[in-house]
Amino acid sequence: MNVGLFFGSFNPIHVGHLIIANYMVEYSVLDQVWFVVTPHSPFKKKNSLLDNYQRLELVYRATKDYINLKPSDIEFNLPQPNYTINTLVHLQEKYPDNAFALIMGEDNLKSFHKWKNYELILEQHHLYVYPRISKGTESTPFHQHPKVHCIDAPIMEISSTFIRKSIKEGKNVKPMLPEPVWEYLDEMNFYK
Repeated sequence: MNVGLFFGSFNPIHVGHLIIANYMVEYSVLDQVWFVVTPHSPFKKKNSLLDNYQRLELVYRATKDYINLKPSDIEFNLPQPNYTINTLVHLQEKYPDNAFALIMGEDNLKSFHKWKNYELILEQHHLYVYPRISKGTESTPFHQHPKVHCIDAPIMEISSTFIRKSIKEGKNVKPMLPEPVWEYLDEMNFYK
C-alpha cells in the first residue's frame, strides 16, 4: 500500500489539511494519507501548542468519516528531538509491506536540503508536493528530481496560526474547521 505521510502539529487541524490530504488520495498513487501528529517542533513556541493527545484527538475527530485518512501518533514514542528520517526508518520496520512517501508544501521543499539525511530520504521515498503562495517562485534542484511529484492540489491559504489568533479574538472560524473539531475546541475552550 502507498501511504502518504502528512506531518504537522495540527494545532488545530483544519479543512485545508483535509482538502490537501483527500486530494492526494484521489489524484495521486497514494492509497492512504496518515496525519502524523508531531509531538513538539523545535521551530514552534510551546505555549500555544495543545497537548499531544488533544491534537491527536482533533485529528481523529476530523478524519473518522474518511476511510483513507488516518491519524498517527507514531512520533509520540520516538526519542526527542525527532527527525523525519528516524520516523521513516521506524515505519518501514513496523509496516514492511507499505511504501511511505512524504507530503509537503512547496515552501518546505525549498529548505529540504537542510533536513537530516535528506539524500537518503529522497533515495528511498517519494515526495508529493502541494503548491503554496510564496514570495518568489524560484525553482529548486528538487523540482527536477524523479522522486519529487508536484501535485496540482488546490492552494490553501488557511493556517492554524490564523485560526488560533481568530479564536482568541472571539471571531467565528467555524467554516474553517471540520464540525467535530469545532465542537471539541468550543467545548474545551481551547485557544481562548
